[in-house]
Amino acid sequence: MNIKRAATYALAAVLSFGAVSPAFAQRDNDRHDRRDDRRDDRRDDRRDHDRRGPPDRHDRWDWRGDRRRAGPPRFVVVRPRPPYPYYRPTFVPRARWYRDTYVYRPYGMAYPGFGFYYRDNDAARFLGLAALSFVAINALNESQQRAQEEAMIQATSAPIGEPIEWQDGGRTGSVTAVRDGQTPDGRQCREFQQNVTIGGKQEEAYGTACIQPDGTWQVVNQN
Repeated sequence: MNIKRAATYALAAVLSFGAVSPAFAQRDNDRHDRRDDRRDDRRDDRRDHDRRGPPDRHDRWDWRGDRRRAGPPRFVVVRPRPPYPYYRPTFVPRARWYRDTYVYRPYGMAYPGFGFYYRDNDAARFLGLAALSFVAINALNESQQRAQEEAMIQATSAPIGEPIEWQDGGRTGSVTAVRDGQTPDGRQCREFQQNVTIGGKQEEAYGTACIQPDGTWQVVNQN
């Protein structure tokens, strides 16, 4: 009789547990779902951070005059690569963020720094200009590509219309700030014309960049 009574109590306990367990299970599932949601949100944030590029600009530029090309050219002095260990040839992703600057090299070689600044920290003000790369850059080696970028750096402060030319290893090119202006919120901007000549064939590209509040240059899209 005691065995039957014990079995009855055990069965009642099981049924009682089964009656309330879905509520506990639901709460556990809810907590599990919330944890999954938070993990998904974090993954989405990381993916968005990797994907995001320069912010879209929907404002209009106020250009000062038409495009100009005038005056004698200025020539870039090509500098040799710094010795090891100051510079270690290191390649980085084509699209990345350094501090708050979006660095994107769609063509050519991807490496730290910009122009003859071989470290990101030294080149921080100009890193955003890397996005002005164009398809002809694919034919340049690192030294030639850095010379092209150095011309870009000098063009940010050169008089409008003054070509900044470079020559290295049989390849030549130039960068010219063809006009300047500002956005409605007061950011100073320049439009650049780039040329690269390879085997007598010249490739040309245009692009616009503006100075951000922190003093860095960032390529922008005109809308």
